[in-house]
Amino acid sequence: MCLSLEPHVCFAVDTIFSNQSLSGNQTIVSSGGVFELGFFSPGNSSNYYIGMWYKQVSQLTTVWVANREEPVRDVYSSVLKISDGNLVLFNESQVPIWSTNVSSGSAISNSAVAVLSDDGNLVLQDGLDSSTILWQSFDHPTDTWLPGSKFRFNKRTNQSQLLTSWKNSEDPAPGLFSFEIDPVQTNQFVSVWNRSQTYWTTGTWDQQTMSFSLVPEMRMVTMSSLIYNFSYVSEENESYFIYYFHSSSIITKFSIDVSGQLNDAFWLENIEEWSVFFSKPRQQCWVYAFCGAFGSCNDNSLLSCNCLTGFQPASRRNWDQQVYSGGCVRKAKLQCSNASVGAGREDRFLESRFTIFPTNPQNMMVVSSMECKSTCLKNCSCTAYAFENNQCSIWMGDLLNLQHLGQNDTAGKVLYIRLAASEIDSESSPTNKKRVIIVAIAVSIGLFLLGLMMFMIMKWRRGTIIGTEPENGSLAVFEYRDLEKATKDFSERLGKGGFGSVFKGTLSNGSIIAVKKLESINQGEKQFSSEVSTIGKINHLNLVRLHGFCAKGSRKLLVYDFVPKGSLDRHLFYRTDSEPLDWKTRYQIALGVARGLAYLHDNCVDSIIHCDIKPENILLDVDNCPKLSDFGLAKLLGREFSRVLTTMRGTVGYIAPEWISGVAITTKVDVYSFGMMLLELVSGMRNFEPSNDKEGTFFPVWAARQVSEGVDVLKLLDNRLNGNANLEEVSRICKVACWCIQETEIQRPSMGQVVQILEGLYDLGLPPMPRFLQEMSDERSTNFSRVSSKTHAKL
Repeated sequence: MCLSLEPHVCFAVDTIFSNQSLSGNQTIVSSGGVFELGFFSPGNSSNYYIGMWYKQVSQLTTVWVANREEPVRDVYSSVLKISDGNLVLFNESQVPIWSTNVSSGSAISNSAVAVLSDDGNLVLQDGLDSSTILWQSFDHPTDTWLPGSKFRFNKRTNQSQLLTSWKNSEDPAPGLFSFEIDPVQTNQFVSVWNRSQTYWTTGTWDQQTMSFSLVPEMRMVTMSSLIYNFSYVSEENESYFIYYFHSSSIITKFSIDVSGQLNDAFWLENIEEWSVFFSKPRQQCWVYAFCGAFGSCNDNSLLSCNCLTGFQPASRRNWDQQVYSGGCVRKAKLQCSNASVGAGREDRFLESRFTIFPTNPQNMMVVSSMECKSTCLKNCSCTAYAFENNQCSIWMGDLLNLQHLGQNDTAGKVLYIRLAASEIDSESSPTNKKRVIIVAIAVSIGLFLLGLMMFMIMKWRRGTIIGTEPENGSLAVFEYRDLEKATKDFSERLGKGGFGSVFKGTLSNGSIIAVKKLESINQGEKQFSSEVSTIGKINHLNLVRLHGFCAKGSRKLLVYDFVPKGSLDRHLFYRTDSEPLDWKTRYQIALGVARGLAYLHDNCVDSIIHCDIKPENILLDVDNCPKLSDFGLAKLLGREFSRVLTTMRGTVGYIAPEWISGVAITTKVDVYSFGMMLLELVSGMRNFEPSNDKEGTFFPVWAARQVSEGVDVLKLLDNRLNGNANLEEVSRICKVACWCIQETEIQRPSMGQVVQILEGLYDLGLPPMPRFLQEMSDERSTNFSRVSSKTHAKL
């Protein structure tokens, strides 16, 4: 009777018994409906795999795959069942292609069952009520690490578990990138390419701060126990890391993707998308050999990877899927030492500027650039050379990890890449010179005629190229192709934020613009245009002016006025070639940002919560006047609503506690972020960088304690200012900061009040120590005492 019913109905249980098999569309579901296991086909692939995915997530998101390298084609003839005490997958020919491989002496074949639990662990146990675990998927992760599972290092075998990327989005077979506990230093994680080259590390685990030394994002969420707790355990036979989320309603995935980046993401149910909490390494080009052999990586370009001149993708299909690790191959073979090659047809070198050199160079003892070039040319395996500071470097074989930088980046160097002569145009020959002259004359005539035609067209559709005024506002409406041209195919990226990347461009009238390409915007063109027009009506000295927009299908772009000095973080944290911002400038920046936020909160037709106040979103013009960017992109609040439930946005280190706890948010989340930014503005230090701890204490905790206890606030001042600051203003701004970061929103001032305080209209009393920061301080002290006690006991 059961077999005659729909498969999903019969198998909507969490157990496979010894007399059952799983095939076709049949699945098992964990008792709480969290995870589902069955056959699936990734993307457009015709292959099928046994895998586990989130039942409650509308996008198919697998967290574990059994037969990664042995797919099946016919799911109705293939079966997953208990056989001889093991869970075994038989293909369409009834050949076993995957098994739990439990030794026959460890299981009772007629009583073994497989149970799928709500934590995502598939357990093979010796009987339904038995506590004996014969095998579990937690011991064999694929590309995802789930909460509650131990990520182990076996001290006896010196082996660690691996997270291994998929080959591509349609093939779960192990790819080139893996994540594991470092076998040399077992209290840290490393990301490894091809099981040989480490390209990123978490840094060592700090038991006191409960975080990794090179992952400052963890410090906020672990020490305050707001989202999850993360711990490290070292025992005689093994050591392991484990983490738990405090809220069972949070759906998350920690995985290594096909690009080699680690992603910690949360499922946002209201928009049905995954939101990445953080990615490591932060820049895609920091992933080793991300673009493969003879591929060049560029974090400032819309396309991360490009083949070098004279090369083409080894697999166009993989590149179309944004999997670049297969690299590029030559279009024309090298002639090398072929004696039959005619004069002038030998291999040559193409100059590539603004590059970061590939890895594994060989240094040669030569005295000139010509000798360096000749040395490479004589060796058939040499593919590139560089001569810098009287040092010759050559590269043999594949060029890996090559990066291309922007033209203004002083870190860029010159590399000479070996190509066949047919790939390099010889502009010095007389024939080519004649061709160039003829072509130039023809092009000039053509451009003249084209110019006349364009002039007539522009008179007909006046403003379309520079922008057309919509009926309901004063914003220019741009054509996508015109923005492509203005930004030179989006080649110069100024930065990347939570809503998309920003590119520099120049309009035909000479105006310099900043173009933001929005990501994950699912609104229709009318709705998008309406909301953007509302933002376009906002005009304030301390807000970046929106110049126009483009809405063409899925392409949504915003065009802003270009702000020449860039973002505040560059001047506050990274500038080494000029004097630091003086105190007067910093105070005016604080006041300007406060005025801009107060305007958004209180003076717009629709109150706007920014949701991501941080130095990266504060731009400085030529006079160091601050201008807030990205306002209005998170959530527009109607005046009839005082609160709104929304999904978490923002940046770790500036996120108010109410975001993380899941309660409704108000404009006070911006007040909190502003307070954290003020601490950075005063100190010139990142709030959540481990290197910025003071006296062994987490910096925001230390700073808040100095202010709440009325200690000399000049201790918080940036050392580079040498005490050159107005003491009353320093005291005022520090007290404002600490009132802004109070845990309870009702204790925080409004931004209108902040403006009045900074303008000196009235004073503030000493703020209390923020409770959650105090808890972080106490927890740190407790951990420190535990460590000290253990150390003392050992001594």
